[in-house]
Amino acid sequence: MNTAHLVNAGHYENFPVASVFLPARLRPAVRAIYAFARSADDFADEGEHAAAWRLARLAEYHAHLHALERGEDVDHPVFRELAPHIRAHSLPYPLFHDLLAAFEQDCVKTRYAHFGEVMDYCRRSANPIGRLLLKLYGDEDVKHQAWSDGICSALQLINFLQDVAVDYQKGRIYLPQDELAKFGISERQIAEGRVDALWQQFMKGQIERARRMLQAGAPLGRALKGRIGLEMRLIILGGERILYQLHASRGDMFHQRPKLGWKDGAVMLRRALFPGGGRAARGSSCASGGCGH
Repeated sequence: MNTAHLVNAGHYENFPVASVFLPARLRPAVRAIYAFARSADDFADEGEHAAAWRLARLAEYHAHLHALERGEDVDHPVFRELAPHIRAHSLPYPLFHDLLAAFEQDCVKTRYAHFGEVMDYCRRSANPIGRLLLKLYGDEDVKHQAWSDGICSALQLINFLQDVAVDYQKGRIYLPQDELAKFGISERQIAEGRVDALWQQFMKGQIERARRMLQAGAPLGRALKGRIGLEMRLIILGGERILYQLHASRGDMFHQRPKLGWKDGAVMLRRALFPGGGRAARGSSCASGGCGH
């Protein structure tokens, strides 16, 4: 989501980086977590290195985390920045290891047999970010964690949908293979960027499922108070607007990759400041029924 408070960075484009809407005291910690996640994601995605090299770099990150857990100093810029925030906020180390496990999976797994496998990936690639942010906020509510998981997994699915072509160029398809087969969609069709009636029908279901997941977690936008709640509502609204664009293009992200501009940001901010209605983060035609086909 390319609003003023979010960055476009692959799987982390939905990550709030030092947003002006976050309390100033939390911004350094958020930047440090982002630097960790982004640099590790780069190991899995960037350059021409073989999988063995990528896995070795990620193993080094695991080792640095283990060193911090033992109370040792780590002479690495990412971890020198991260360590004091982990200590100050008691951030759980397993969440950082889960992120690394997802990046390791990207080095060796390029296809997903069914939606359960996709969700298992989301559990490690996306959900830890939301839980780390809640921990920074001092929020230990179990229900809030469940809502956060739903939002983060939905945002990861939305990212997969908008980046089908980008991911295919990297040799990956995150769409469930059994669901593609049900609609007779081959990898050749993805390579060609061919949007026929079956593709549109397939994408209709993918969009609607992501929308339901996002809305299931949306009450978190109201449950979190103050500027933190505003930040969450903006993130949810951004995901909804990406889904609306996917719906409007009939799933043609090949030629009309969804992206948010300043006009979207203005609408999102207005609706986040004055949410109204019965939904926690009601903000786009998609959220209010436009993706309901």
